[in-house]
Amino acid sequence: MSTKQYLVPVLALSLIFSGCASTSTNAEKGAAIGAITGAILGKSTSNHKNKRAIFGAAIGAIAGAAVGDYMDKQEQEFKRELAGSGIDVVREGDNLRLIMPANITFASNQSTITASFHQSLNDVAKVLSKYNKTLLSIEGHTDSSGSQGYNQNLSEQRAESVKVYLMHQNILASRLQTTGFGELRPMVGNGTVSDRALNRRVEVQIVPNQA
Repeated sequence: MSTKQYLVPVLALSLIFSGCASTSTNAEKGAAIGAITGAILGKSTSNHKNKRAIFGAAIGAIAGAAVGDYMDKQEQEFKRELAGSGIDVVREGDNLRLIMPANITFASNQSTITASFHQSLNDVAKVLSKYNKTLLSIEGHTDSSGSQGYNQNLSEQRAESVKVYLMHQNILASRLQTTGFGELRPMVGNGTVSDRALNRRVEVQIVPNQA
């Protein structure tokens, strides 16, 4: 099972629990999701002992009942540190999503992070360092302009650039995974200039590493 396969089911399950148990406390949702996440991460240990060791030992884990409170506090710190930066902080169950629009991260058709965005990424790294019991999926997205192959490659390069920058800020590589989606997952249609700008983005999915 790949790192991507570890993260995607956890993201989906957290959304399910968020929608179906809106009256539950964060602690209760955390306990429920934690049990399922543990089962997912625990599968195939006989074939992936080294990868399991990375996830189990390289970073700390959160007990299921404590996940909600841990992510509550992390969410508030992100919102405080990133206020006015242009990065949106979105809560999805017990996961967080940072939406980084391309107009503040990369020049047109480039994968090098702009100097003006360094401080915002430094602030992201500051919070990630403090709340280090999480796994991150860094995802690149483009609009539909240009060929699909070009867009796919650009989205992968941009996600990788964010990963490398965070690693330079002492975020463990074992916490980070990158994926490029190209033009396949637009937020809105690509019919207007403003809509295409919304679709050009990098998203960082932040998932608690649960005991």
